[in-house]
Amino acid sequence: MNVPVRRAVATDAPAMAQVLRRSITELCVADHGNDPQRLGPWLENKTAAQVATWLAAPDNCCVVALLETGISGVGLVTAKGEILLCYVDPGARFRGVSAALLTALEDHARALGLAEVRLEATLTARRFYAARGYRPQGCAKQAFGTLTCQAMAKSL
Repeated sequence: MNVPVRRAVATDAPAMAQVLRRSITELCVADHGNDPQRLGPWLENKTAAQVATWLAAPDNCCVVALLETGISGVGLVTAKGEILLCYVDPGARFRGVSAALLTALEDHARALGLAEVRLEATLTARRFYAARGYRPQGCAKQAFGTLTCQAMAKSL
């Protein structure tokens, strides 16, 4: 399925925050185990106000994937090639949303002349990224004080 992806705009912030929160809460249970002490710090900055801040930052490229239900995925890459967000709404899972987001983020990094993109992959996302050419970099480390993430990188 060809999933449309476009640059996010300020009015997208509430829907983007909702996708982020639902994705983390419902799809990343292997990472947080429904433990409020692990889930809380991860969700803390996933608000419409924080998303608006990310959208306004000149070094960020925020994108959204669109399906018939509206915004179904959220992605963000920095001008340094750090992929900070790549999340899909649970209702859109296995419809090509994550792959479309990742392609758009990588294409943006290429357009900036970057030779590599990097990210911190959760347990839930590691196989997805590995299947798309990302390779582990060093040892796993803590994120949000409670999650174990693996640094990964891909040459463009």
